[in-house]
Amino acid sequence: MSTRVEPAIWAALLMSVAAFVLFVPYIAVRYRRRGELGLGNLALAFAGPLYGLALFFYVFAPFPPVRSDFCAVIGVRRPQPIPFHFLHDMGKSATGSGPMAMLHNPALTQVLLNVALFIPLGMFVRYMLGRSVPVTAAIGLGVSLLIETTQLTGDWFIYPCPYRLFDVDDLIANGLGGLIGALAAPLLSAVPGQRVHAEPGEPRPITWRRRLLASVCDLMSFGFLYVPTVAACAALMWVWQGGLSTDDALPYSHFLLNSTVERVGFWVPWLVLAVGFPLAGSGASLGQRIVRLQAATADGRRPNAKARLVRGLTGVGGFLFLNHFESLTGPAIVLAMVSLIALFKTSQHRGFSHVCARLTMTDSRIPSGLAASTALVR
Repeated sequence: MSTRVEPAIWAALLMSVAAFVLFVPYIAVRYRRRGELGLGNLALAFAGPLYGLALFFYVFAPFPPVRSDFCAVIGVRRPQPIPFHFLHDMGKSATGSGPMAMLHNPALTQVLLNVALFIPLGMFVRYMLGRSVPVTAAIGLGVSLLIETTQLTGDWFIYPCPYRLFDVDDLIANGLGGLIGALAAPLLSAVPGQRVHAEPGEPRPITWRRRLLASVCDLMSFGFLYVPTVAACAALMWVWQGGLSTDDALPYSHFLLNSTVERVGFWVPWLVLAVGFPLAGSGASLGQRIVRLQAATADGRRPNAKARLVRGLTGVGGFLFLNHFESLTGPAIVLAMVSLIALFKTSQHRGFSHVCARLTMTDSRIPSGLAASTALVR
């Protein structure tokens, strides 16, 4: 695999994991601070850390194994402390004359690559963190100095000698890239989906995107609750059984441990999402609360407990219940398809569960008691 492609793959994999873990908290924070999400903000929030991971892996990967003959095998990398030494390298590697030959010169290509490598850093720091051009340029130069020092010291003396080259020209090129990025940062404002349409406390239109986002948050929340529940249950079972010390006890103990953990791991999160949240407050699911939605009766009142429970059991809670049993996978798929279609086709994007419970959907920022017809729909 190419040494330039592999860092990007590792960065994408790690960022995918991080995005899954942080997705729901990020949505919750954005809706509290801005009153809405904005796909442009989501894209930039994903692109920034992805770039940082890609930069890390590009600069330091691959990590060679530490061995007694490391320096003899890898070869000691002598630092290059002379500024603009790349001009001398360009002369040595020149294969022709003219602009095209210069652009194909490997020494110049390396410098241009180092400049380009830090342009996104300058753009993200200035645009997303709100730093000035001088401060952003200084941060870019500081990051470059940290990278070069790390390479000079063999990853801070983890390795007996440096396996990558400290080059002052890289420092200059990276600093220039950070400065260019700082100057070009206003271009990121052209990314659509960033503008806030109202104050955070003002109601927003109920769109199908917002409803679908709430459902996605509900499904992901089940996974977030499942992992700590399983971990806690397994730990308690282990303590209760006093550990597994004999071979004779192993099959029975493993069966007891696995079956109990599996049951608790499903039912506890399911009860929280399908019963606990619907019975609390307005009856909205966790995902709906995150995107500032609530259930209400036709006249805008708080629904009774029966209606709230019906909503919970015919929505994501119903899907999770059916999907848990292998024999009910078909009905689970049917419920998912019906719910998805209803999300688009029902008035105010109420969805299947709200139709079953005879409830409507409103923005949670609308004062209670107002008629549901005052809700904005789009």
